[in-house]
Amino acid sequence: MYIPQHYKNENLKEVKEFIINNSFGILINHMNGKPWATHIPLELDKDANGKDILVGHIAKANPQWKYFVENKEVLCIFNGPHSYVSSSWYLEEEVPTWNYIAVHIYGLLKIQDEKALMASLHKLVDKYERKSENPVSLNNLSKKTLRQVKGVIGFEIEIKEIQAAYKLSQGREQDHPKIIEKLENRDASSGHAIAEAMKKSKFKKFK
Repeated sequence: MYIPQHYKNENLKEVKEFIINNSFGILINHMNGKPWATHIPLELDKDANGKDILVGHIAKANPQWKYFVENKEVLCIFNGPHSYVSSSWYLEEEVPTWNYIAVHIYGLLKIQDEKALMASLHKLVDKYERKSENPVSLNNLSKKTLRQVKGVIGFEIEIKEIQAAYKLSQGREQDHPKIIEKLENRDASSGHAIAEAMKKSKFKKFK
């Protein structure tokens, strides 16, 4: 995606944390020359060699998987908070804008075998059940229920490129106090999240 230099976040640790906390993403590949997208959890993990990967699964009823090609590049999109920013909050006249956080990841897809798929499903369920009052575990589900796993395709994506856009009113630091104040006084939780991100917006290069 197009990212002006001053909106790029190249702090890899921070971007990874964003992906972990905003893991409901969009997987995009091509079907018959047409882009196809599916909204699914895409979890950040590591492969046997310690390299960063994304892990996910889709239903076999979704024709997208039939166009999965080993080592063919796919695109994954992760969206974060966003908010309208009124130029009435600026010290000087300017047009309004929109602040947001978004991450694009390009990588090479590989279909999992059944053992790897089950391992990733256990991790997925355990992650999101951790704070549940009555947590569910795949270990406690019946064989009949677990047969539903036969209806999904698991995959791993070897990460090749990360593009992170953190548009947080860079270049208008003199207006940050007022913008943050206005966002924090709004009802929208995404506005509050953008205000918090603006307070912490000091980006570092990839390490």
